[in-house]
Amino acid sequence: MYPVRRQISRHAARLMRERTDVEQIIWLAVRNRRLGGFKFRRQHTIGQHYVVDFACIEAMLVVELDGGQHNPTIDAPRTAFLEAKGYRVLRLWNNDGIDNREGVLETILSALLARTAK
Repeated sequence: MYPVRRQISRHAARLMRERTDVEQIIWLAVRNRRLGGFKFRRQHTIGQHYVVDFACIEAMLVVELDGGQHNPTIDAPRTAFLEAKGYRVLRLWNNDGIDNREGVLETILSALLARTAK
């Protein structure tokens, strides 16, 4: 029996290889269900055109780590698309991921718990 492998786009594969320092810091904290037992995917493709930094499918939560290049006006259609698909988009600043890692992780965990509370 062969393991099932998730197909990723070339763009997502490139982003995985060229991850930023803050993406690496947060990934090490959330991978393997390390944050509240929730499973995350990194550089996850949603739809045909969008690759998100991190996604928790169980909680329908997308975490985007934004740097200076991110423009809310340009990101608005992307966020609207993701929200229309049922995801909550949590945008955090790159510098917070480095300077306030624990605060960022608390924010993510809080959003996960709010999304999964029944």
